[in-house]
Amino acid sequence: MSLFRRAALAAALAVAAVALPAAAAPAGPATAALPTAAVALGDSFISGEGAGAYAPVVDVNGVAQGFPGWSAPNSNAYFCHRSPNASLFQADLPGIAARFNLACSGGQPYDIAGASATRTKGRQVSAQLDQLRAVAQTHDIDLVLVGLGSNNSSFTFGSVAEKCANRFIADAWTGWWEFWAYLGGPVEQEPCTDADLATAAQFSAATAETTAAVRQLLTTLDQIDADGQHRVVFQDYTNPLPTDLASPYWTEDDRDDTRDKFRALGAERYAAGCPIHRASLAPGQRFSQGLGTLVSSVRTTLAAEFPQDDLVYLNVQRAFDGARLCESAGSPGNALATPIRLMDGPTGVFVTSLSGYDKLDIQRIANACGTYFQTCQESWHPSAAGHRVLGRCLTGAAATGARAVSCVRAPDGTITVS
Repeated sequence: MSLFRRAALAAALAVAAVALPAAAAPAGPATAALPTAAVALGDSFISGEGAGAYAPVVDVNGVAQGFPGWSAPNSNAYFCHRSPNASLFQADLPGIAARFNLACSGGQPYDIAGASATRTKGRQVSAQLDQLRAVAQTHDIDLVLVGLGSNNSSFTFGSVAEKCANRFIADAWTGWWEFWAYLGGPVEQEPCTDADLATAAQFSAATAETTAAVRQLLTTLDQIDADGQHRVVFQDYTNPLPTDLASPYWTEDDRDDTRDKFRALGAERYAAGCPIHRASLAPGQRFSQGLGTLVSSVRTTLAAEFPQDDLVYLNVQRAFDGARLCESAGSPGNALATPIRLMDGPTGVFVTSLSGYDKLDIQRIANACGTYFQTCQESWHPSAAGHRVLGRCLTGAAATGARAVSCVRAPDGTITVS
């Protein structure tokens, strides 16, 4: 039951208890209410990617998978990266007895009703709805946090981030005549454009795909929830990067990112966590806004189809204002998102500086991310501090009477949900 309806019902029952004569009390043993639960479903921005301290994850065979080593297949269930520091566990949720994180980094709409293990590049976990049904057997589900849409059959956040970062690194370390040396083949060195991230047609397809998946979720919730009362919060996405980089990151060694080869600047931005062309930032912002429109549209469509359901859109696109990577000097230490970090092979040791590396070194290091994606998959996600902020956003969304709210960070760090 939603927190609001639970409070209203408690008040009504209290009045009824005073007015009802003892003789009219119903006979027979009372059925014990199930303990209440909040559940997280969706992808990496919900699972806790970037927040660390990842918990073992039960795979499709019922085996709890702990850390399998850096060279293990990325399909291992552990790499769902479910963190106890995720926003679900940071939120203040009065009346909630237990919390269950069923989200999985890399999760797609397909994974809601289908086992991720059965799709290309999926992880070895069961369908999230199957996991949800198991929770409903022992708990009354009162709150569901859903983060879905940034990964789908048309595009994924990870591939978008990798594409734009790779172009910047290739541009920084190799001349246009030697791009063949990077990653064993041609790699574009131009800044990302809107079409490189997601076209209008792709957004349309992703919206339809996500709507269908969440429709299945709402239908299932109405069937399995103990009292049929639950709030579903549709959270969208924060951009880890600002609208423009702080001026200390514009040039280095008298070179900016519009000329050919700028290794010192490339190393500086990598160290700060933002290896990206400045010209790629505006398309990236529009991509984030497009994801927000996608999530809002899904909520609006399904609110019309499920008029009795308690559905809230949570806009977190401004939750990291003033604290994005390279938004001010001192990045990444003052940012709420994780920097891009690579390993030189599956070593477990992150490369924090690219100074002094030549293009063949860069090729080797970048290849580790491609071959062992788990070595770099935390990049450009909310950090543990970022998830604490998102937890405060969820606190507001769980208590609001509105159907859509925005979570905004003020310059002094104050978080407001309205």
